Amino acid sequence: MSERYIPGGVIPAVLMPFDFELRIDETAYRSHLRDIRSVGSISALTVNGHSSEIHALSLDEQRRILYISLDEVGDDLPIVCGIYADGSQRAAELAKQAESAGATCLLIFPSSVFLFGAQSRTEMVINHYSVIAEKTDLSMIAFNYPLAGGLGYATETLVQLTEAIPQVVAIKDLCNNPVQHEMNIRTLHNIGRSSSILTTHSAWLMSSLVMGADGLLSGAGSVIADLQVLLWKAVQNKDLAEAQALNDRIWSITNVFYADPFVDCHNRMKEALVILGRQKNAYVRPPLMKLGDKELSRIKEGLIKSGISEKLTKNV
Repeated sequence: MSERYIPGGVIPAVLMPFDFELRIDETAYRSHLRDIRSVGSISALTVNGHSSEIHALSLDEQRRILYISLDEVGDDLPIVCGIYADGSQRAAELAKQAESAGATCLLIFPSSVFLFGAQSRTEMVINHYSVIAEKTDLSMIAFNYPLAGGLGYATETLVQLTEAIPQVVAIKDLCNNPVQHEMNIRTLHNIGRSSSILTTHSAWLMSSLVMGADGLLSGAGSVIADLQVLLWKAVQNKDLAEAQALNDRIWSITNVFYADPFVDCHNRMKEALVILGRQKNAYVRPPLMKLGDKELSRIKEGLIKSGISEKLTKNV
């Protein structure tokens, strides 16, 4: 086997354009992929994630999205494919298909079954990943949610998972708790093997990166990958003044993207792409719904304050 892929750096998670009949808009999606690919210094792309509205995609659509992504940008960038399934065997089959198609890495979502008490049964979490690992040799990123919601993993669980399943080489950390996040980073960096922590705390990105995260995997990268790259480089170069200046710009828009209700965050990102002229439509599949004019004005104002587009006016 070749050297195992370990993700790091800036990894945008792409959005999924739909047409007015809520079918996948392949032309718009390819354009979106090319836009993100054009940003220098990103290290990979993630498809079939929350930002792709994975909850509303059929298995055939998920396969199609992966194939389109590989065809459009697979020669230039590693492709991380989300594996979203409640049953371990179903997840394993999806993982096998993703590997056969040419994906580089897998992002493993927790089973919703874990909501009913898997936090008390670490062996259940490990077994879920073990079943998947039997079907694929690809590197895996474990998606870690907030503990309070029932789908998150304690730091010790993450340690046991990475030690038990060698293919789990990274954690996408959404614990949403700065103390636990730093504990995750410090602990997993000291377990005696390569283990990458990818933050998805986009609402407090600079703080997370300064704690020592090895990169970021974020839906906001579908809109502001260029700013994320600049911030990542500033933190790596220990240029505090530059990082703070970039963080001010990023906060102006992420404060809008990740406002309450959080469920609309990727919806807002789609609308931002329309406002910026990068996409023509911002259709979302139910249960997500179209945003109102007041929300659209807030998005436009955030884009102006961030300096993303000098062409926008403040006539909101």
